[in-house]
Amino acid sequence: MSVALASFVKKDGQQASLDLVIGGARCGGCLAKIENGLREQPGVNQARMNLSTSRLHIVWDGGADRADGFARNLESMGFTAGPYIPDDAEQSDVQQSRKLLLAMAVAAFGLMNVMILSIAVWSGGADMSEETRALLHWLSAAIALPIAAFSGRPFFASAWQALRARTTNMDVPISLAILLACGLSLWETWHGEVHTYFDAALMLIFLLLIGRVLDNRLRARTGLAARQLAALQVHNAQRLTSDGGVETVPTTEIMLGDRLMVASGERIPVDGIIMTGSSRLDAALVTGETALQSVEIGDPVYSGTINRGAPITIEALKISADSFLADIASMVEAGQQTQARYVRLADRAARAYVPIVHSLALLTFVGWLMVGGTPRTAILNAIAVLIITCPCALGLAVPAVQVVAVGRLFAKGVLIRSGDALERLSTIRHIVFDKTGTLTEGRVKADVSRIDPGDLGLIATLARHSTHPMSESLHPFADAVEVTHVEEVEGSGLRGQILGHTVCLGQAAFVGSDNLDAPGLWARIDNQTAILIPVRDTLRPEAADTVFKLKEMGLTLSILSGDARETANQVGAELGINDVTARVKPADKLARISALQAEGNSVLMVGDGINDAPALAHADASAALASGTEISRSASDIVLQGDTLAGLPFAVQVARAARRRVQENFGLAIGYNMLAVPLAVFGYVTPLIAAVAMSASSLIVTLNALRMRQVGQYAGPSHPGQNYGKAQR
Repeated sequence: MSVALASFVKKDGQQASLDLVIGGARCGGCLAKIENGLREQPGVNQARMNLSTSRLHIVWDGGADRADGFARNLESMGFTAGPYIPDDAEQSDVQQSRKLLLAMAVAAFGLMNVMILSIAVWSGGADMSEETRALLHWLSAAIALPIAAFSGRPFFASAWQALRARTTNMDVPISLAILLACGLSLWETWHGEVHTYFDAALMLIFLLLIGRVLDNRLRARTGLAARQLAALQVHNAQRLTSDGGVETVPTTEIMLGDRLMVASGERIPVDGIIMTGSSRLDAALVTGETALQSVEIGDPVYSGTINRGAPITIEALKISADSFLADIASMVEAGQQTQARYVRLADRAARAYVPIVHSLALLTFVGWLMVGGTPRTAILNAIAVLIITCPCALGLAVPAVQVVAVGRLFAKGVLIRSGDALERLSTIRHIVFDKTGTLTEGRVKADVSRIDPGDLGLIATLARHSTHPMSESLHPFADAVEVTHVEEVEGSGLRGQILGHTVCLGQAAFVGSDNLDAPGLWARIDNQTAILIPVRDTLRPEAADTVFKLKEMGLTLSILSGDARETANQVGAELGINDVTARVKPADKLARISALQAEGNSVLMVGDGINDAPALAHADASAALASGTEISRSASDIVLQGDTLAGLPFAVQVARAARRRVQENFGLAIGYNMLAVPLAVFGYVTPLIAAVAMSASSLIVTLNALRMRQVGQYAGPSHPGQNYGKAQR
């Protein structure tokens, strides 16, 4: 540990906290070991690790001087620990991915060359002289040994780290098998024996590195949402001084009660209340709605929202660390940690691997000595046991299916972003939809069918003087005439003179209508009766068919929307979704999903906005449209391309099929071991045959995974009146 960690500790009263990046943690067992080990330390209130980002958050009572002690404690468990710096962590992920790819490429190169030499030895048989065979063996050794040392480093380093901590992991028997196979092969070559097993060692390394590369790449993609939310945070703010001046200060130095100036186009730095001025805010971060929100003196504003109108002055009600944007970032981070706790089937099955394999290999070695076998025979059989029980088939059971399923989904416009997303998606029982931009197109459309064309021309001409989305929906109907004396009443509407007529456009009260409950845009020309212009966000053309197919698959559905109750209920009625909740904020969506989960439902959240990110992160599985915000895509397991929901039923079908293939693969891997292990123990299998058998088991698992390519689109009946595709194979 070369870095003093005390300077990275954050103090909050009597409590201290620290974020560390952990090296060597690869599975749910590692995560549990780290969290439980630290929680046993006196004064530790919280120890929570995100396995995807390797980030560990510790909270304790006391001073910063305990930080180095926690790091030493982690090192004693067999893990490395250093300060968590987001940019450094991201760079470390990139470097690790490059190292694994290079190691895999080198192993593949060496394996191909050694196999060519081995085939020459096998095909030569009795016709090959001892000198020629010895030369080929030495050439194999010259290729295999340095390549095994280079490409096997990920396993050797992990195994050595575990052994130094007086513990074991799956890399210990793997490393032992590689070293014994290489060592025995070198011994055989030195003594002029017929068989060597350099090819077996390299094949073992290459196949295991395939799984390691896939796992590393999938993990590296899961930590983006929190970093992108951090990018939305304002780093500096304009603070008013006591003498009336303005100073630029870091956002972290803003205190409660500070007055801040926010110019047009700037983001609100912290949560506050407007003290002077009125404006319009892009509050999609809070509400998920594209329409600008009118605000004036006394209205609350939230960090991350954008001032799209006149300059305003706000009073800080929260510090940066407690602001709305920080809350969303922490909710996303917590949701990703919850997802990381999902223990994959492969991890569960592999827990018993190390002690069983070590014991079995040792018993094989001792048993052969006891029955009179030579040390060479005992070692050969023990190595065969280590190799033949190598968890290649077990390790490929999940990744092989994932690769084929992900490719199948990609061809249909569905992108998978999380390693275990398919497994979680296969268990989904309930789907929660956001409304605006998800079930609807997110583009406002006015219904002008009942408005007199002459009146519509006047109203639309006035509307051209506003950039409000509702007004913009009327722009195509405007006449080419001039508007005079245009007056905009902030937050209420427009008033102007057109061809001698006084035209008003805006809220019901502004135009003089008593019907304040009717949703939509109101207009009045002179003293005529006020005109209601229904404005709505149109349904996506594929939404009804998607909902129908999902229901046919036995799923229950609901809608959570930040929009008005009448609008949300109307969308639910059109789609046949009865469970509709309106006017919800991000925390409300989170609470609703938690309630559904408490009832025993496995929940899929489908959304597109920044305000959906916490719910997306906390749901059992999540999906976002490619047209949605970048943060919502990063917080999701599934991204639906082509700005359409049509791929969602297909994704559920593929996920369910993938789960069946994974279970079949585990069955094949277990059956293989039940058959092959006794043969190795009783000496019927050489290390080379063991490597071939191990490869064959991996091949069988892979071929079974390739059956995923036959999975077609959902073959259920289309929604009446729709024709969105038939089953394909």
